[in-house]
Amino acid sequence: MRITICAVGRLRAGPEKSLIDDYLSRFERTGRALALGPAQIVEIDDRKGGGMSSEADLLRRALPAGALICTLDERGRTMTSPDFAKRLAGWRDDGQRDLALLIGGADGLDPSLRAQADFSLSFGAMVWPHMLVRVMLTEQLYRAANILSGGPYHRA
Repeated sequence: MRITICAVGRLRAGPEKSLIDDYLSRFERTGRALALGPAQIVEIDDRKGGGMSSEADLLRRALPAGALICTLDERGRTMTSPDFAKRLAGWRDDGQRDLALLIGGADGLDPSLRAQADFSLSFGAMVWPHMLVRVMLTEQLYRAANILSGGPYHRA
């Protein structure tokens, strides 16, 4: 199952980018044998400043055709890492070819895009900077692949 992280904003070189690249590389190695991946990040930038509605349109254009849509949103479902791993495996086992994980900008995701989602995931009730959400999401993808492979990274 291919994974596309569609995110508002451009990530510059720095510690967040280094962490994301590291976790995506780890996910690629671990997930390949599990039919998970590759994973890529598609960044969109609303240069006209049209707000959430404009960002939603740009995010929709970045979605792979037929992708299952999962938003990252504070109103979404909180899960344990093993539960997230099971969810990914379930989508894969159900024959889902593409998963799109959507991260909004500073104001979050447009309500129409949230309504369009097949699933919504939350990293807790707190609001996180979208650049840190990318790091946390890529780490959780790697952790999920490691859990599914029986690896030692997740020690619960």
